[in-house]
Amino acid sequence: MHEALQSRADSVGHVWVLQQRRGGRREEIESLCQRASIPLTVASETDPIWLGGAVHNGFAAEIVERTADSMASGGDATFVVLAEDVQDPRNLGALLRVCEGAGVGRVLVRDRGSAPLSAVAAKSSAGASAWLRTERTGSSAQELERFKQEGYWIYGLAAGGEAPWSLDLTGPLVICVGGEESGLRKLTRERCDALIGLPMLGHVSSLNLSTAAAAVLYEAVRQRSGRSRGLSEGPGKT
Repeated sequence: MHEALQSRADSVGHVWVLQQRRGGRREEIESLCQRASIPLTVASETDPIWLGGAVHNGFAAEIVERTADSMASGGDATFVVLAEDVQDPRNLGALLRVCEGAGVGRVLVRDRGSAPLSAVAAKSSAGASAWLRTERTGSSAQELERFKQEGYWIYGLAAGGEAPWSLDLTGPLVICVGGEESGLRKLTRERCDALIGLPMLGHVSSLNLSTAAAAVLYEAVRQRSGRSRGLSEGPGKT
């Protein structure tokens, strides 16, 4: 929340501070809210805002989803992530943190079946959500068709897919990340040019979605920082 208030105050709709919270951090939060004209409420420990079990440290915020024109524009505009059915806001926040760190220019989150960009998600992103262009979308399949028409290659994370280092991840690129339960939707998989999987050499059969995404996105970073070429030859580098 502190990161959002400092860098993207337009994403914060309201702030609550626990009545018993004292010290410099409270004074700083109050000052930032006053500077940005953000409503601040001092709430008792029995206020419903603290319910839900999330660690709040005496502060809570309402995060407002912004339009595309008002969002951060950093990162590589040709490096895109599409997430669908990520139901745990902590997982969504962790994924956003990875995307921002890897220099992703845009993240699309499928509206139905996905967690909202709530205070919990923002906190789990460690402030990354304030810097990342994140949008909700109604249809993954339609978005991917539009990207294809613009010359992007589409890859989906899925068990049994090709190792990321065997694919060309330079050029205009969309990485699709599925949810915790069922992974990518059928229509999304069908629109992928290839599926990317990570070899599991130990006893566990899968990784947390943000961990898997980190491995793939940073392989893309490695390739893209070394050279930048089009993907006209396709995912197999033929």
